[in-house]
Amino acid sequence: MDLGLTGRVVVITGASKGIGLACAAAFAREGAIVIGISRSPEHLHTAKHELQALGLHIHVEPADLSDSVAAQMVMERIEDDHGPIEVLVNCAGAARRTPPTELDTQALHAAMQAKYFTYMHAIDPVIRRMAARGKGAIVNVVGQGGRQANPMHIGGGAANAALMLASVGYATAYADKGVRVNVINPGVTRTGRMQEGLQASARASGRSAEALLSEQIAGIPMGRVAEPEEVANVALFLASTLASYVTGAVIPMDGGKTSVI
Repeated sequence: MDLGLTGRVVVITGASKGIGLACAAAFAREGAIVIGISRSPEHLHTAKHELQALGLHIHVEPADLSDSVAAQMVMERIEDDHGPIEVLVNCAGAARRTPPTELDTQALHAAMQAKYFTYMHAIDPVIRRMAARGKGAIVNVVGQGGRQANPMHIGGGAANAALMLASVGYATAYADKGVRVNVINPGVTRTGRMQEGLQASARASGRSAEALLSEQIAGIPMGRVAEPEEVANVALFLASTLASYVTGAVIPMDGGKTSVI
């Protein structure tokens, strides 16, 4: 099936690992011109070599997107080198899960900076250019912590909730200008972030990470966690011409755990 992504310039933030890396691989397989962004040059080049071993090619651009000026500069550089950005997939930034006893104002600020502002800084220099050209697609991968309150994820959950609202707001504001903005809400997904969250919960509860993961899986109707590649497949659809009439959607991917009407 042709997704209409061949030759399109696709920027993926957080592309060095986890869901971002899976997205980079998926879009590269579809023939897109993929540019991966991460704040770690070392992790980015490792990811690039991993994909090369699979016969896939991506370009890489190290940048700390928590810095708005750095975000502006890297997006301008990408367009100068590769042409107009047609798809932006945001996966960068992760707010640390913090037990309530360790949560303070510094941790709250860090959570918003790591997740909310990282996404907003990436979107800001791209969405207006998309609108001026009359086309573009943005996919924001935003954890389900923005839907469900979790004492271990107060700062990150607030950042996720804010991102979902901002995403739908952008979708409404730019719908008549040919720009689509959608959100994927993964539940528990097999990434390094999952392990970090389990370790934080283990510290707070005194239970083992393995026992906590088993408990989480028991609450998922599909009986397993998601794989990063499964999230990437939904990102492909939302960015593709097949989703040409989909905007402002917030799509849960949690194996049926929090199905709502």
